[in-house]
Amino acid sequence: MRDETDLRGVLQRRARLPLATGALALVALALPLAADPALGVFFVARAELLYCGIASLILAGLAAHAPHRRFGAANSVTLSRIVLICLLAALMGTAAPDEDCLWLIAALAGLSLALDGVDGWAARRSGLASRFGARFDMEADAFFVLVLSVLAWQWGKVGIWVLLIGAMRYLYVLAGAAWPWLRGAVPDSFARKTVCVIQILALIACLLPPMPPRLAAPLAAGALALLLWSFGRDVVWLWRQRHVTA
Repeated sequence: MRDETDLRGVLQRRARLPLATGALALVALALPLAADPALGVFFVARAELLYCGIASLILAGLAAHAPHRRFGAANSVTLSRIVLICLLAALMGTAAPDEDCLWLIAALAGLSLALDGVDGWAARRSGLASRFGARFDMEADAFFVLVLSVLAWQWGKVGIWVLLIGAMRYLYVLAGAAWPWLRGAVPDSFARKTVCVIQILALIACLLPPMPPRLAAPLAAGALALLLWSFGRDVVWLWRQRHVTA
């Protein structure tokens, strides 16, 4: 227990610099958007509050990064994605911005998706893969999809049902509280990763200025259908393995 506490302390100290850098980067990215009267300084404050909350969870979970003693480049890449996602999340509850701002938002979302292909590679290359890094990446993806779903709905591109895409991961976790066999580990799957990328791409496409609601709706519906198939396949596999898991 003492060794685990000491390791967490070392990791927390070494994570402070990238976390602080992320907070400063978020301010630098948010201030130009805050020039829009519809957003203002409260937009920057919302983004920073979200980031600080996530940073606290990161510090609390760093013990799972053992036996590594460095935060690592891979986690820094995922943290960069968190900065971009918090920027987008701070737009929740706001009116649809002008066309130029929508293009910028789509570009930032696309950059976050592109970075998603870098963190895993960096972890393997540096030998710093860990349970913490895998969970960090997964939760960043889930939060990203939730934010994009909310934006697609609140800006009138897709009906409220699109929130099912963003809520799917969290509903799955809640179901695991009722049925413990759902908490089992599933095999690594290229198809699962592909579906994740497809739904993010579809939601980003829905936010593009030229995309009318009549085209955004079927695009999002296709992404939801693929997501239901992916989760359903995992649920069936876990059901068949439930006695082994128990």
